[in-house]
Amino acid sequence: MRSRYSSVQIVIHWLVLVLVVFTYTTMDIKGSFARGSQVRELLTLTHYSLGFCVLFLMCVRVFVRAMYSTPPVKPAPPRWQHNLAVLTHTVIYLMFIGLPVLGILSKYYAGHDWTMFNIMMPKSVFPDMELQRQLKTVHMWLANTGYYLIGLHALAALWHHYRLRDNTLVRMLPGRK
Repeated sequence: MRSRYSSVQIVIHWLVLVLVVFTYTTMDIKGSFARGSQVRELLTLTHYSLGFCVLFLMCVRVFVRAMYSTPPVKPAPPRWQHNLAVLTHTVIYLMFIGLPVLGILSKYYAGHDWTMFNIMMPKSVFPDMELQRQLKTVHMWLANTGYYLIGLHALAALWHHYRLRDNTLVRMLPGRK
């Protein structure tokens, strides 16, 4: 049995992290620029495009995860910790698949022209502004929750590494054998 995740899993994990950081950053700094300005529009377009990349890679990640068994944590954690880790990872996967889907649906139901990767995206011929607002609200709530979940995930990995001294973090680090 392997002691680390596969190279493909490791690359996808860290690439998704970088994309998520940039996706969040584009929205966080967008408000610093005037509405209608070129910089704000570029940041918005970048946010949509990066969000789609996160969605794509998370779908690939689910597929790749099904191909490989998860390397065991050594020493083995108590059952409750294992179950909490499974729950947390499930929520992370659902969140970073769901967030882009909600964002895309929100833009679709707004009925306005919008682009991703500078390509015109479809829009509803029957806009539903109430549904669009609800989707956007859930998208924003989940995105804000994501800050805490990402932080919790990182802290747990560090706690396992430095406090419990198990191999949880090492299994996902690049460049180690």
